[in-house]
Amino acid sequence: MAKGKSNVMGMIGFWAFVVGLVIAVVVGIMSALGMAGAGLMSAVIIILIILGLVVGFLNITAKEILLFLVATIALIVVGGVFAPLSTFGIGAMLDAILALIATLMAPAAIVAAIKALWAVGRPG
Repeated sequence: MAKGKSNVMGMIGFWAFVVGLVIAVVVGIMSALGMAGAGLMSAVIIILIILGLVVGFLNITAKEILLFLVATIALIVVGGVFAPLSTFGIGAMLDAILALIATLMAPAAIVAAIKALWAVGRPG
């Protein structure tokens, strides 16, 4: 692939990640404040899954797979850790944001894990 085309794909993946993070933070805050209905949440989850797939296919290189998978596992494992923080509803807000970020990163992690398994299983 030409270097210019690779750079464009990398930028698309980067912006998919940034847009996904912004959506996760904004909708997470709205959700914690009771301003996000079930229809909005369903649409946001689908959008985050699609953006996560874009990130996984375009942004994660072979050198980054291990670090990315460890970071994603850590992100998913700590889900719900902020729930006891009840001052001003900050715990619920942080939990909602963290859950949506995990929703963004889970599809990317699946793509990265399949890439890693493919690399390990390939002969030679």
